[in-house]
Amino acid sequence: MRGFLDLLRWKLASRPERSPRFVHDVVQTKPPAAADSGDLRITLINHATVLVQQSGSNILTDPVWSKRASPFTWIGPRRRRLPGVRFRDLPRIDTVLLSHNHYDHLDLAALRLLAERGHSQFVVPVGVGRLLRSQNIGPVSEMDWGASLRLGVATIHCVPALHFSARAVLDRNRTLWCGYMIEAADRLVYFAGDTAFGDHFARIRERFGVPRLALLPIGAYEPRWFMSPVHMSPDDAARAHQILGAQTSIAIHHGTFQLTDESLDTPRRVLRECAADSFLVLDNGRSVTLA
Repeated sequence: MRGFLDLLRWKLASRPERSPRFVHDVVQTKPPAAADSGDLRITLINHATVLVQQSGSNILTDPVWSKRASPFTWIGPRRRRLPGVRFRDLPRIDTVLLSHNHYDHLDLAALRLLAERGHSQFVVPVGVGRLLRSQNIGPVSEMDWGASLRLGVATIHCVPALHFSARAVLDRNRTLWCGYMIEAADRLVYFAGDTAFGDHFARIRERFGVPRLALLPIGAYEPRWFMSPVHMSPDDAARAHQILGAQTSIAIHHGTFQLTDESLDTPRRVLRECAADSFLVLDNGRSVTLA
């Protein structure tokens, strides 16, 4: 990640594209209690929050329902679209996968509510468990790159990502960041978390094989001179989709918070211009069922 002087240079020279204060186009939906037998059902809730349903198991990635991706309620990136699923309409969640500790991926308010409901196992990268346990959120399993964990019908593999971690000024990279490969029902689902483009995609394919589905981030990428070490552009994500050989990819990390200089819906427009038809862009609340 770039240093403070680079951050200052970006902010002083920044010319963000304009986006509406709020977009009222989300049709909120209610997922079923479970996917039909043999199906893989994916619901994009918002940002990097995805509900993965298969083989009677429900997995939720990076759950965020708060109005701001920030430690404060009065400042920081604010929500510009509703979550596609109301929290109360979530089915039972068996496993919660957290990719890292940034506020747009680790929303303590949502995690507390999930913990209060019970039934959920929280899976986090090394070092993040301490934060969850301090908030009475659990049970928690920490994973390092290369580790695997059997949970019910699924095996969760922790895989590398090119990113960083921080929740305050002085805790940069004190905890790990990662992606996950979900292995269940003779298929692979890859959740990339938050990552820059790199050779880790080729190494993940070499180790695990071709994913049935990849969840790939496409937003928060401008300006490239600042963001390229930690975030993919839509072009990068299209290349990652090809390298992985994924049968289907779904775009995440876009359309809910404007975190960088590109406008809210520029990532989806650019992706549609450069990616194959097998790389899908879903609206918040929309689902797709794969065999």
